[in-house]
Amino acid sequence: MNVLVIGANGNIGRLLVSKLSNSEHTVRAMIRDESQRAEMEKRGGEVVIADLEKDFDHALEGCNAVIFTAGSGAHTGPDKTELVDRQGAMKAVDAAKKNNVDRFLIVSSMNADTPENGPESMQHYYRAKGDADEYLQKSGLTFTSVRPGRLTNEHGKGSIQAAEKIEDRGAREIPREDVANVMVAALDTQNTYNRIFEVLTGNQPIDKALNDL
Repeated sequence: MNVLVIGANGNIGRLLVSKLSNSEHTVRAMIRDESQRAEMEKRGGEVVIADLEKDFDHALEGCNAVIFTAGSGAHTGPDKTELVDRQGAMKAVDAAKKNNVDRFLIVSSMNADTPENGPESMQHYYRAKGDADEYLQKSGLTFTSVRPGRLTNEHGKGSIQAAEKIEDRGAREIPREDVANVMVAALDTQNTYNRIFEVLTGNQPIDKALNDL
């Protein structure tokens, strides 16, 4: 697939660009700032300059899949979360439909469906993620929404637990590298099509965990 990564300069986005460039897929890295070009090209991505808060239809030309991993960050204010995590994701879904890009994957978050279970300071973030998931689910696109727990910068372990709802959450965390690995694996794993599921560090190899969902 020709994959557009929206949010390519983020922590997960940079990992995705590297991993996709070393896969059977080709990758286009969407960035806002020309100064980020060298880093993306070093990681093997074709670069497109576009702003999620403006018109970015040109970024999708020639692509047949989108991975949306842009985020305002869990500790930003509601205004930025609204612009990026809710409106930005919805705009990306609309752009995919307009440009006949059927496959759409999004990095969401645990508690996106239960924001009231999170700390008050993050509930706006969870609500935005949940609204984006719902919008994608109703879009008619072939979607996958992955809801990781607390993200860490540890090296990926290559093993996860995955379920529509994980009951025994243990440490409730997962390395960003493993989230990136899940997104790449899910691209053409049909068992993840039109599914929303949670992921945490676990004991199953990623491919098996996705196929056993």
